[in-house]
Amino acid sequence: MRLKDEQIAKLADKILTDLTTADLIHLKRERGAILAGIKGAIGADLSTEATLERDAENLLEQTLRSMGSAASTIDRHKMLRMIKEKLAKERKIVL
Repeated sequence: MRLKDEQIAKLADKILTDLTTADLIHLKRERGAILAGIKGAIGADLSTEATLERDAENLLEQTLRSMGSAASTIDRHKMLRMIKEKLAKERKIVL
């Protein structure tokens, strides 16, 4: 999923606000620094997911090419999801 920087900022602010309002965390640093850390974590996660998606699509294309004419009977969407789940499990990524 691709989020714009503005959406990531709003999400980070919502997360921080909800955690502080619920009294689950107490800020030991400036709010801006914490927001930057949350935005960085979200961005890194999205980047990891994009890489996983790209790798899964490449692997799917390789698999379909190697199958030849039998590839026409394969449901691409289902196969892509299965490959993505397998790669995520191998890389210990939670989807």
